[in-house]
Amino acid sequence: MGREQWKKIWVGSAGNMVEWFDWFVYASFAVYFADSFFPKGNDTANLMNTMGIFAVGFFMRPVGGWVLGRVGDRKGRKAALTLTVTLMSASAVLIAVAPTYGVAGYGGVAVLLLARMLQGLSVGGEYAASATYLTEASAPGRRGFASSFQYVSMTAGQLLGLGLQIVLQRTLSEDALHSWAWRIPFIIGALGAAIVFYLRRNMLETEVYAEDEGAHGDPARGTLKALLAHKREAFLVIALTMGGTVAYYTYTTYLTKYLSGSAGMDKPTASLVSFCALFLFMCLQPLAGKLSDRIGRRPLLITFAVGSTFLTVPIMTLLKHAGSFWPALGLSMLALVVITGYTSINACVKAELFPTGIRALGVALPYAIANALFGGTAEYVALWFKNGGIESGYYWYVAGCAAVSLIVYVTMRETRTIDLHQVGKQDAGEGSDPRVLAS
Repeated sequence: MGREQWKKIWVGSAGNMVEWFDWFVYASFAVYFADSFFPKGNDTANLMNTMGIFAVGFFMRPVGGWVLGRVGDRKGRKAALTLTVTLMSASAVLIAVAPTYGVAGYGGVAVLLLARMLQGLSVGGEYAASATYLTEASAPGRRGFASSFQYVSMTAGQLLGLGLQIVLQRTLSEDALHSWAWRIPFIIGALGAAIVFYLRRNMLETEVYAEDEGAHGDPARGTLKALLAHKREAFLVIALTMGGTVAYYTYTTYLTKYLSGSAGMDKPTASLVSFCALFLFMCLQPLAGKLSDRIGRRPLLITFAVGSTFLTVPIMTLLKHAGSFWPALGLSMLALVVITGYTSINACVKAELFPTGIRALGVALPYAIANALFGGTAEYVALWFKNGGIESGYYWYVAGCAAVSLIVYVTMRETRTIDLHQVGKQDAGEGSDPRVLAS
């Protein structure tokens, strides 16, 4: 992999890291600011309301996927990536200055809701733009390795958020965290986004997109009409995302709250478990991505789905009774090793399904729909089961989503050998069919 390709991967990943830092600190700091925007009372109800707003961000992601996916296909990956980080910076500023319930009543909730909507728009386009950029910027035989840096950067962003949370927990009082210190990560996120905006303004376009300039005059490029011509691939993106996104959000953003709220751990210890598990998880992504370049995407996806289907219930049950740091860390790592089969390669698998002129939108919109339905509601569904006194029902829900995706992985063909320049331009044979559903 040449120097220019590494540069493209670095800039794309750096922006993705800041995007997901802003996205995830909302979830990780929600336990501290939930009471700031709603009347005092039921802590679980207030957290559910706050996470309901978190879910609203996911429901804006299809809109962001459509708008920014269109920008990515018509104006270039660079243009889409620059716009996403601009929106994210604005949303971080809004959350940082949002007035509390005591100051503005439900006016603070309105500001919080607007900020989450902007974040949803941004991340709805960021995932696809980043997935497409990282996949296209790599050599044909290293797409799995290169695209794995999407989840490296996503996890790094979350680690920064958790690391900051741990530092604040150990240096400030509980009262300070609940009253004002929860605003600190959003101020940092806004500053980080400004830096990445500069980097992305000077980033290089991918060769695959640049060499497709001759097709840029097509008025259907990056449109829903063009996407409908690939509805089979769009459906595949939704189906293969379903199990992965629910499992991912269960063991990342929800894990800290689960350990503190259900397993009875103190918040600092729960945060430390999440931090250590996520760091090791981050290190696994390039290794698994490189493995997929050798043996294919399907073996890793199937391993993830089988593991999540049969191990989720026992892992979550044991985590609830882990009691201390080391057992919780071991169980969390087991779950994240399984999920690596999905996270390390899902970006390139989706990008490999579509032609260049519809690739960004083709990844963005179906993926955003799947996340709105399953990923964005995961924590809310978990808290709903808990509030109803049947928390174990959520474990079976996660396992069931993984089982549905398993059916898709078993029936799909391999995408590793697909030529990105030729997707949709030729009748491909076994192993390079852009329509990867088996007949």
